[in-house]
Amino acid sequence: MTISSNLSEIRERMARASRRAGRNPGEVALMAVSKTHPASAILEAIAAGQTLFGENRVQEFAAKRESLAAQANHAKFHLIGHLQSNKAARAVELFNSVDSVDSLRLAQRLNKEAEQFGRTLDVLIEINIDGEAAKSGFDSTSTAELLALLLAQPRMRYLSIRGLMTVPPYTEDPEGARTFFQRLRRLRDHLRGASGLALPELSMGMSHDFEVAIEEGSTCVRVGTAIFGKRSYPAADGPAADEETSR
Repeated sequence: MTISSNLSEIRERMARASRRAGRNPGEVALMAVSKTHPASAILEAIAAGQTLFGENRVQEFAAKRESLAAQANHAKFHLIGHLQSNKAARAVELFNSVDSVDSLRLAQRLNKEAEQFGRTLDVLIEINIDGEAAKSGFDSTSTAELLALLLAQPRMRYLSIRGLMTVPPYTEDPEGARTFFQRLRRLRDHLRGASGLALPELSMGMSHDFEVAIEEGSTCVRVGTAIFGKRSYPAADGPAADEETSR
């Protein structure tokens, strides 16, 4: 199977899931998670019509960016992995969006750096939907902290908070993720009403469970292994650090 054929299959499955849920397939974006895969794989995906990509690490993508050359202008790249505040400036420089904001402090730092670059940066708030200690993100029960971040939006003129992102716990049966997707949607609806922000984006669903996520309202599914194949990890790294473990 080629990257092109994998993309075609994923898009068809997304369309079928959208129709089952009574949704327009055009409402759901496909993000190709290219973490650990070479720039040549990204170029192959761009040639097949893919325009949205997700990367986990600032340094890794910075190294790839040079190899992508002008072709990168035909695509958008989102940071979906945990971001340390000392790398915020480089993230603003490299990425179209940061989809893993997990604190008010980080949001403020990104706003400051975006002002320096003279641009508005899209962001998503990462939610630790199951409270797993090893995961980053706001606890889904920390509504006061989440609301404080959202209510600070008017003071962060160079940041646009677009919605929420989550990684549910892995289950062999994709149906096991459904309750977590429902929980994120309900949380978004509550925060939307409490803050007055539109929060149109729900980034949820990966290779294993994206069809269930679409049925539950996802606006962006993040698919890596089903497009690019299994990842290989450097000795110092490992699947535990992967935003899309086992998917």
